Amino acid sequence: MQHALKVDLELVKKYNVPAPRYTSYPTALQFRDDVEAGDVLRVMREDIVAGENVISLYIHIPFCRSLCWYCGCTTVPAADSTAAESYIDFLEKEIGIWRSHLAAGTLRVAQLHFGGGTPSALLPEQINRIASMLRANFEFTPDAEISVELDPRSLTREIVEAFRNLGCTRASLGVQDLDPRVQIAIHRVQPEPLVRQAVRWLRDAGFVSVNFDLIYGLPFQTVESFEKTLDAVLALAPDRFAVFSYAHVPWLKPQQKLLERSRAFPTPDEKLALLKAIIERLTASGFVYIGLDHFARENDELVHALRERRLQRNFQGYSTHAGLPIVALGMSSISQSARTFLQNEKTLDGYESRIAAGTLAEVKGMILSDEDLRRREIIMRIMCDLRLDFSAMSAKFNFDFRARYAGEIEKLSPLAADGLVEFFSDGNGFSVTHVGRMFIRNIAVAFDAYFVPGARERHSKTI
Repeated sequence: MQHALKVDLELVKKYNVPAPRYTSYPTALQFRDDVEAGDVLRVMREDIVAGENVISLYIHIPFCRSLCWYCGCTTVPAADSTAAESYIDFLEKEIGIWRSHLAAGTLRVAQLHFGGGTPSALLPEQINRIASMLRANFEFTPDAEISVELDPRSLTREIVEAFRNLGCTRASLGVQDLDPRVQIAIHRVQPEPLVRQAVRWLRDAGFVSVNFDLIYGLPFQTVESFEKTLDAVLALAPDRFAVFSYAHVPWLKPQQKLLERSRAFPTPDEKLALLKAIIERLTASGFVYIGLDHFARENDELVHALRERRLQRNFQGYSTHAGLPIVALGMSSISQSARTFLQNEKTLDGYESRIAAGTLAEVKGMILSDEDLRRREIIMRIMCDLRLDFSAMSAKFNFDFRARYAGEIEKLSPLAADGLVEFFSDGNGFSVTHVGRMFIRNIAVAFDAYFVPGARERHSKTI
């Protein structure tokens, strides 16, 4: 049983600096627009065949019925379903193009995730059409994990049932904050009864896992107001939480400029106090702090995977299936395999134009070097195992790990002094402390060969 975590705000202030989130390594900032797609596809095809054609699918549904002013996702405002119908046509063509390039026999799907945007902006009949497309082109493993991101404001019982008929058993609900004043300020009015209704529909339909997304650092939030949100959401008994720090980047997402009208953002100290309240409350309520912004119940498979050192990360966050090659469909989506990345066009027009021409929609990509692969394994083990065994790494890489990465290991000494990591008694590895889970990005960044300290517009702050 995990004990409640107490948060030291002075440590948080010290280590609250920009760093990658490591949903990939190298990060998307290293993808190149001059990479030869044919070379990437050849290597990706080899990786998929080596994995016996078992893959993960990601489908990006970019449409939203209204724009939330805090949002940093790749979205397209759409008042009705017309644009989505055309988009599904292009998804179907993209599936065909992928299959022709991979030519890997029957592709078996062990994981499928619908992201957005708002997948619940689709009509039930559109969801059914996508289900038919997928069944016609892929074989699903008997235990395939299928999940979807949902907006309670656009959700209906029929939409829930359509996703359940497709095979979905896991859902993530965008909750953010239940305080009416905050909701008005961020242009996302979503009364608590809507969230309660969404949870009831999901449970009635047989969804086995419900995740809530929350955001701290929004206008008008206080510790007192957010504790009321926590009271309300805990009463709905979700299985997981993802609690994100709001990143104000209006130079990238112009609609965020609208939030400045309120003049009511929490101060840096108030935002850190919000984080302290969230972590202490959730861990005291029986949730295990996985790391970064993820919390799960004691009996959740993420917790089992963490303790058994099977946990991994990909662009959807922590996962038990993250080692699978990902075939990603739709605008802005990123495909990957053991040695490759391919990123699609980020605009709807650009994506549809490429697909209409009969080509994949990729605009950037990367083939990883041997050193990239080693550092990815190191960072993955830190992020997911919360420890790094130097002897195991030496055996895996066939060289003296401590000697090769002596400079990187030395960077951890100040973190050890602050109680974020503990070196093994023989000096042949380290573990992340319970407190150190908050600062896991600060620990992992020591092994990032591409990281440039102080590049503030390239990465969000760690806390």
